[in-house]
Amino acid sequence: MKDKICFVVQRYGLEVNGGAELLCRLFAEHMKDMYEIDVVTTKAIDYVTWKDEYKSDVEDINGVTVRRFCVERERGPNFGGINAEFMIKGLSQKREHEWIDKQDPYVPKLVSYLKDHQNDYKVIIFFTYLYYPTVMGIKAVTQKSIVMPFAHDEPFLRMKIFDDVFLKPDGIVYSTDEEKKLINAKYHNEHIKSTLGGSGVDLPDSIDGCRFKKKYGLENYVVYVGRIDDGKNCGEMFNFFAEYQKCNPSDLKLVLMGKPVMPVPQRPDILSLGFVNDQDKFDGVAGAKALWLPSKFESLSMVVLEAMAVRTSVIVNGECEVLKGHCLKSNGAFYYNDYFEFEGELNYLLNPENEETIEQMKENAKRYVDENYQWDAITQRLQGLIESVCA
Repeated sequence: MKDKICFVVQRYGLEVNGGAELLCRLFAEHMKDMYEIDVVTTKAIDYVTWKDEYKSDVEDINGVTVRRFCVERERGPNFGGINAEFMIKGLSQKREHEWIDKQDPYVPKLVSYLKDHQNDYKVIIFFTYLYYPTVMGIKAVTQKSIVMPFAHDEPFLRMKIFDDVFLKPDGIVYSTDEEKKLINAKYHNEHIKSTLGGSGVDLPDSIDGCRFKKKYGLENYVVYVGRIDDGKNCGEMFNFFAEYQKCNPSDLKLVLMGKPVMPVPQRPDILSLGFVNDQDKFDGVAGAKALWLPSKFESLSMVVLEAMAVRTSVIVNGECEVLKGHCLKSNGAFYYNDYFEFEGELNYLLNPENEETIEQMKENAKRYVDENYQWDAITQRLQGLIESVCA
């Protein structure tokens, strides 16, 4: 009989296709042969409203038991005010508790379930540090807790309310060396057992960039994959692209794959496809001249690893230490620190005279993913941490 473990995450489902939530599902599906797994989560799909959308309290998704709890209220307009107050002057301890309640998803019954049922599980693993289920769940669980924080250098780490998340668990899974260095420096928590996690890269059986180009009538394009949001620095991406096209007129297009939560410029050289299925995503990345990720705050970036795995050039924001680390460690991708570096690197990528060097960089990038981001090794490291925590 397999041991039973619990994953805790704020959203979970086939419709939830990004960030820590997707990574939680991938871990669960890749480890279900090792352990019996329960996922404890909410009934929400949308991370802005946190509205209950799933109907069932318990369901099976790809062989994993999912236990859902109602979000007791949708996010109201008051969150914007308290969040702005934090950004400007910080918050008192009492106001930090108000912030985590209003940020949502507010699910006290989920926390009560963890407190009452913690002895049912060999270990409880919390995915991402930022939300109510992790912050309050860590306080409720007295033992056998592991956190995958997915932290990066952002203002929210200044909040004292997150101290327990990094100081109380029995184990921590860091996505990258850069994340571990950041958290160890801030919390001096080197005594807590830890390992490196990350994500394995799962590729479809068939990937065809030409199929994508034919479907959408495209030829020469760069692609962005992810939430289209100012928090992902997409506003700067649009400004950089407009300036690039002004200075380097061409038929180049910017293709966006992901849900827009900010206005997308109405330009003939920008194509916003919204949410796409995995086949279109991989085909689109494979057919692109480059994947462009302008975000300043990433704890891993699965889409960068996927692009490297299919031998597509990658260009990222060098202000993000994790993304810059992928570039330096692989010797296979570009990072920039301002518009002029971006312009020069994109021109280099698009210049046929540099094809031999670019092909070598693509090969370096693929090797980096093959050697560091395979599921067998990643799940074995997590299994080792679980057994060590429970020893």
